[in-house]
Amino acid sequence: MTISALTRSSRSIVKSVLSREQAEGVGARVRRSIGRPELRNHDPFLMLDEFNVDKNGGFPDHPHRGFETVTYMLEGQFQHEDFAGHKGTIGPGDLQWMTAGRGIVHSEMPVKSQTRAHGLQLWINLPKEHKMCEPQYQELLDKEIPRATPQEGVSIKVIAGESHGIKSKVYTRTPTMYLDFKMDKNKTVEQSIPASYTGFIYMLKGTAYIGDKEFEGKAHHTLTFSEDGAETIKIQTKDEDAHFVVIAGEPLKEPIVQHGPFVMNTKEEIQKTFLDYQFGMNGFERARDWHSTIA
Repeated sequence: MTISALTRSSRSIVKSVLSREQAEGVGARVRRSIGRPELRNHDPFLMLDEFNVDKNGGFPDHPHRGFETVTYMLEGQFQHEDFAGHKGTIGPGDLQWMTAGRGIVHSEMPVKSQTRAHGLQLWINLPKEHKMCEPQYQELLDKEIPRATPQEGVSIKVIAGESHGIKSKVYTRTPTMYLDFKMDKNKTVEQSIPASYTGFIYMLKGTAYIGDKEFEGKAHHTLTFSEDGAETIKIQTKDEDAHFVVIAGEPLKEPIVQHGPFVMNTKEEIQKTFLDYQFGMNGFERARDWHSTIA
């Protein structure tokens, strides 16, 4: 890394929020990051959960409309199945990027032979023109996700977007970067971020020091970036390793009306969504008589 690169001003951290465990679904515990009252609708992101699900728990039949869910596994295996017959299993390091669009009903359940399933689920809002698109899945195994290694002891999985010249193959309707960092102790790295993006770090393990003022981030804290137009974020480790994700995206700057698993732009659209789901119309036709075989 050049000296000039290290002298660029870094974005700073404007808020740090601890995610405490709460019950969710059936037999699941989540640490909610984005989506807490302190971090409501961090445009374009709606929610980030770090989930732990025991083998008898899960998230049985539930609908979505108007956004995307991104499931990234850290430990264990998750099965998924939807009303269109799409099904599969993702394991440690694997990714499922699901565009719910006009309508999906699905189940997400741990593989019963596993002790637990542990991972992250991110909800990304869709722009108005894509809210009623056809549902789509993008799935990548751990080995298919490219890595950047800007220096020894720093590994970056490029789930979406780009890092140090390595680009993801994931197509994002809402421009998004999603990077999984593992850093040994006593390392410093800079990550480029488009000036217009909002973003945050979610700490999974260890301690990292962010920005020129070396704001300290610890496990299970969400650290939101300043929106000052700076195009880099500087991250350091000192006396311990760190594992965290960097997530950033282009704000949509559109009205958000959310009711549980439905996210639209107006109250009228939400009301219509409830009618569509209730009567099996406009994308929910297959929901009427469907029940998951894995739930």
